[in-house]
Amino acid sequence: MESISVSQFKAQCLGILENLHKQKKRIVITKRGIPIAEVRALESEEAATVPLKDTLVFMKDIISPIAENDWEATQ
Repeated sequence: MESISVSQFKAQCLGILENLHKQKKRIVITKRGIPIAEVRALESEEAATVPLKDTLVFMKDIISPIAENDWEATQ
């Protein structure tokens, strides 16, 4: 697996990311010779999208206004 220094990655980030996407490969980023991160291309376009439907749960009424004395900051 290819590795590059963090300073080189910072200087050439956009080009490196484009190459990773085209070639579907991984790269290790090092700082002073020590691996600190791994960047890889996504395997498919579907993996890049996360469905957000049904990911929120509302515990209380979020539409009605609240009384001023209900704010924790006012107490």
